Amino acid sequence: MTSETGLDPTSEEITAADRRVSDYAGAVSGGEQHAALRASVRQLGTLLGEALTRHEGPELLALVEEVRHRARTPGDGGLDALLAQQDDATAVVLARAFTAYFQLVNVTEQLHRFAELSSSDDGPLAQSIKKIGQAVEDGKLSLEEVSEALAKVEYRPVFTAHPTEASRRTVLRLLRKVAESVLEGEDPRATAGAQARTSRRLAELVDLLWQTDELRIAKPQPKDESRTAIYYLTQLEGHVVPGLMEELHQQLAGIGIDLPADSRPLRFGAWAGGDRDGNPFVTPEVTLEVLGQQHDFGLRRLIDLVEEALTEASASTRVVSISDELQASLDADAEALPITYDSVKRLNAEEPYRMKLSFIRVRLIRTRDRFVNGTAHEAGRDYASFDELLADLTLLRESMLANGDELTANGEILSLIRTATAFGLGLATLDVREHSGKHHAALAELYDRLGELETPYGELDHAERITTLSAEMAGRRPLIGSGRQLDGGQADKSLSLMRTIRKAQDTFGPDVIETYIVSMTHDIDDLFAVVVLAREAGLVDTGSETEPATARLGFAPLFETVAELELAGPLLEGLLSDPAYRRVVKARGDVQEIMLGYSDSSKDAGIAASQWQIHRAQRGLRDIAARHGVSLRLFHGRGGSVGRGGGPSAEAILAQPWGSLTGPIKVTEQGEVISDKYLLRGLARFNLENALAATIEASVLHKTMSLPEGKLDQWDATMDVVASQGQVAYRALVRDPALVPFFVTATPVDELGKMNIGSRPSKRPGGEGGLDDLRAIPWVFGWTQTRMILPGWFGVGSGLKAAREAGHEAQLKEMYGSWNFFRTFLSNVQMTLSKTDLAIAARYVETLVPEDSRGLFEVIKAEHARTVEEVLRVTGEAELLESSPVLRQTLKLRDAYLAPLHALQVSLLARTRDTASEVTTFDPDSDLQRALLTTINGIAAGLRNTG
Repeated sequence: MTSETGLDPTSEEITAADRRVSDYAGAVSGGEQHAALRASVRQLGTLLGEALTRHEGPELLALVEEVRHRARTPGDGGLDALLAQQDDATAVVLARAFTAYFQLVNVTEQLHRFAELSSSDDGPLAQSIKKIGQAVEDGKLSLEEVSEALAKVEYRPVFTAHPTEASRRTVLRLLRKVAESVLEGEDPRATAGAQARTSRRLAELVDLLWQTDELRIAKPQPKDESRTAIYYLTQLEGHVVPGLMEELHQQLAGIGIDLPADSRPLRFGAWAGGDRDGNPFVTPEVTLEVLGQQHDFGLRRLIDLVEEALTEASASTRVVSISDELQASLDADAEALPITYDSVKRLNAEEPYRMKLSFIRVRLIRTRDRFVNGTAHEAGRDYASFDELLADLTLLRESMLANGDELTANGEILSLIRTATAFGLGLATLDVREHSGKHHAALAELYDRLGELETPYGELDHAERITTLSAEMAGRRPLIGSGRQLDGGQADKSLSLMRTIRKAQDTFGPDVIETYIVSMTHDIDDLFAVVVLAREAGLVDTGSETEPATARLGFAPLFETVAELELAGPLLEGLLSDPAYRRVVKARGDVQEIMLGYSDSSKDAGIAASQWQIHRAQRGLRDIAARHGVSLRLFHGRGGSVGRGGGPSAEAILAQPWGSLTGPIKVTEQGEVISDKYLLRGLARFNLENALAATIEASVLHKTMSLPEGKLDQWDATMDVVASQGQVAYRALVRDPALVPFFVTATPVDELGKMNIGSRPSKRPGGEGGLDDLRAIPWVFGWTQTRMILPGWFGVGSGLKAAREAGHEAQLKEMYGSWNFFRTFLSNVQMTLSKTDLAIAARYVETLVPEDSRGLFEVIKAEHARTVEEVLRVTGEAELLESSPVLRQTLKLRDAYLAPLHALQVSLLARTRDTASEVTTFDPDSDLQRALLTTINGIAAGLRNTG
């Protein structure tokens, strides 16, 4: 992929690098991988030291080593005094040095992690399909039942624009090149000359990394965030998904199941340009621009894929026959595209498949031109939708099959069909999200204009609004009369968005925007309101008892707090019980999407209550949907950190309640997690395969409960105690009046708002500066920077202790050994506890927090000790991560370099606050701000899942 900015690697670069990754993985054993990792880290550290010496002089390198040495000395070894002596300019280069080290270590770890993961004989798909095959062999399932379940499977990672990726894309591209050179250097087959060239190239790249500014000068706009998602999506389309789909096809064939060519077990979603909640920069115009950008890149990649297939489609009619249907299609193409026909008939007249692909290629080019220039669709000369492209490709393959050409039909053409089906014309389906309050404000304006309500709409309570809107949905009148103009208020804005969605679907196809997500959903009137507004724009016709509804858009409530999650089941019951809304769902294929928010529920009630209530909510939603004959598409709004629902995706999928996953599932991918999972092809393949395998396994094998009667009820009762007492402890902390001043002074949360890492503001507009106004991302990010990381564990110890003291200790151990949900929950908590370092946190508190506000830290330390003790009692281990020694050792090694960064950040925070600066935005000329923000960047790189 190329770009106007020249920042994206070409297809040839990616292919060459990924081939080396695969070759290396197959050639290196497990023990050698760990040795190679250590050697790579040493080599890169040496090269970084040489770069520092070249650019900053030997004095800087000596200072870096002195800081690192003193940070490892008991006490502080005089580190505070040493740092206090450094001027702001020196602080910048110190921060950059430690940050660059983590960036280099991260990419090296990613390489060797892939090599280790790929050393197993069976990948995740093979393992899951084997389990399914065994179930068929044992008579527990029939092949027909498996095929029926597989037809509904759809794993959809959704690339969001949430601001937790601190690294610039320029830096990420350099790091990818570093990875390529590391692999070349570790190739035992390389000649001495090749090794020398590689060493020189690696030194050059490390030098370039030092010369590159890791801080963004300008705040990214939604189009910039979309471009970042496109960077990863095009890599996946060209170099990951084709092989993954082939693997799935082969594994299923091994148990006697054919995967239809047009099945869509994997597809992709995006939020950049569609997530309006709290982001004033996402306007209707921006949404259309982002969709145009996605389709521009998506069509470029499709054209490349068709050209690749075209080079192999050399079958001649002197040797093979084609179907009558394909011949008729070629005749129609020749008439619609006479110039193309004239150019290809001389050389390819007897090569019908190559001719057909040539026509497809030209139609794709013309489709891209149409989107760029805003011209009208020309039937037969471009594609009105993806379905037309799929029909052409399918026709070509069916001709091959009809004439016995099974090898070619199941080769490059099948791969092209599967890849195109996964990505469509525009790489990803865009979701639109808006706050529920905006819709009610819009309807208040419209109803007030009509003057027909006895009580103004804005003064109606939920029950009154439900009655009003239910009746409105049952009718078909327009709220805006013909020729009546709006005045630019909220109604105008909301309807402009709806008209934009309709225009996008008319332009790009019906699946370009599929779901409208309503954040802050409190009751069913919040969904009814948006349906009424969509009706005004012609996106919905709710039909009647005798006429079916039409719906070009689906509507999804987002449950964000524990209280909302508790009401999720009754809300779905109310929605599906309304005849008009139920007709809308039927028009959407009897699929109702529900989004579950992990971030705000955890910030609201603590991780134990949040995770448990999300689990309980899924059970209730599952049962209600089944009673109404509706399939659920659950959308898990997980963040990168454990405190925001993060953790291994496959484990989380398998930990869902039985029967809650009936095929389709959406999961957010955001922030630094995207680069960690998808920067390198090998890891991208493994992560996608792992999640897809888990989705298939859960959809096919976890349809019913496998536990003995009453066992789950016992576990539920125990988990109720853990969650409720955990919530009590957590809320006692966050409702303490001292919490907000403690958090603001002990963490760099205010400074985080100055970083140009996302287009959306870190605080909700119109607030008074309290905890409720702060979004979940900076809440987690701030605690993580100080190494308290309490959103990922606080309250769990109190909850476990309460359950143990209530006589449930044996039950807790049984749950950990036999219940996926509980084991995954505690594993994620254990990982967060391992990253927590209260000795480092104490430096922040003692230096930055006023003495009369430090008492809260004692509460935090007590709960931390309690949580570690109780977790170890349940797991039966002597220390955290005892069963994951490699991860434990990795975290220990990282601490040696994180400690200096934390010490430097504390020093710089104190220095910044002493100056009482009134600066509210990033000043690229301020060394003090640059140094401080670079430490934030470096700590984020060192800890990986920061937000």
